Amino acid sequence: MSDNNISNVIPLKGLRGMIASNMRRSLDEAAQLTHHAECELDALLTYKETLAGSGTKVSIEDLLADCVVRTLATHPGLNGRIEDKEIRQYRNVHLGFAIALPGDKLIAPVVFDANEMSLTERADARKNMLERARKGDLSVPEMTGGTFTLSNLGRSRVRFFTPIINLPQLAILGIGETYARPVENSDGQWETRRFMGLSLTFDHRGVDGGPAAEFLNDLCGEIESAGR
Repeated sequence: MSDNNISNVIPLKGLRGMIASNMRRSLDEAAQLTHHAECELDALLTYKETLAGSGTKVSIEDLLADCVVRTLATHPGLNGRIEDKEIRQYRNVHLGFAIALPGDKLIAPVVFDANEMSLTERADARKNMLERARKGDLSVPEMTGGTFTLSNLGRSRVRFFTPIINLPQLAILGIGETYARPVENSDGQWETRRFMGLSLTFDHRGVDGGPAAEFLNDLCGEIESAGR
């Protein structure tokens, strides 16, 4: 193909090169498999409105992170890393949030000990971390020390996807779009409910398909019973 048709050339170096190398290494080293689930979202959205009415303003991502932390407490096998030929499971959740920076740069900075924080404390910590990420003020541990990561494409029209694990972590959860569809209720009547697509990629070297499915099922249960 003629080089005359090239509109731009982006060298794979610096942070962009590091991202490319890490993504390639993740696919080369990890035995990656993705489970997809559809989760009803009405309870979570109602809970968000209730919190806002009482003066607590948090995002849907903050509420989903809260559900993830709660679910990981009963599924510790997904909260960990593979290092030095060992599966290392952690008591505390060091929760990463995948974010895109200007220049097509993707990082996943970490909120440490997310399970020991309240909903509002974790929301504030996430906001602070994102602000510092955009300024380039993160430390190396904050860039690399996660035990589980969230990747949120909820503002797009992508419903399900296959997020790539942030090595050496064991798993990453992809959050898809929110959408509405008709559902038949117990009375035989049709009503519109809101749903969200969730995609859990896990490293089959350290997590089997059954436990991963149970985690995703219980996570949906946490989301669907939010605020109750």
